[in-house]
Amino acid sequence: MRLTEKNRRYILVGMVAFIVIGIFTAKILGSKQDEQFMYEDALYAQANQMYQEGNYIDAMVFSNELLELQPKSEDANYLGALIAAQTGEYKQAAILLQKTMDLNPYKVEDSIFMLQFGEILFMAERHDDAKVVLEKCREMGWVPEELPTYQERVTKLLTQIENM
Repeated sequence: MRLTEKNRRYILVGMVAFIVIGIFTAKILGSKQDEQFMYEDALYAQANQMYQEGNYIDAMVFSNELLELQPKSEDANYLGALIAAQTGEYKQAAILLQKTMDLNPYKVEDSIFMLQFGEILFMAERHDDAKVVLEKCREMGWVPEELPTYQERVTKLLTQIENM
């Protein structure tokens, strides 16, 4: 089959039109995605600021909205857990910390995270789970520079669990 000059032009015009439409569509979709990202980033920043200021109730509102938009975000789940713990929602905090660890299994190597997880499990009355986490903390022998009494806190919680 031979292509005539006229058919070649139609093919070329069609390909150029396809590319132009593709670029235009990508630009529109990309700008919507940018807007969504900026909105979610602002929610995270607002929730974190409220948390840092001790305004836990308002922080929870922003955090819950963020978790609805980004349920698989490690950072959103971790911040949500810290906020929930400050408002006394220990069961919810434990769920969010577990989800954080599911999203990033390397969190088991983060000494502060593991202590927080153990404390929150203890407060959520999940003593068997807390014991497992706290024994891991003791076994690793962590003593973070920012928390020199780390091992004493671990021992105190384990003692409380044993005395129950």
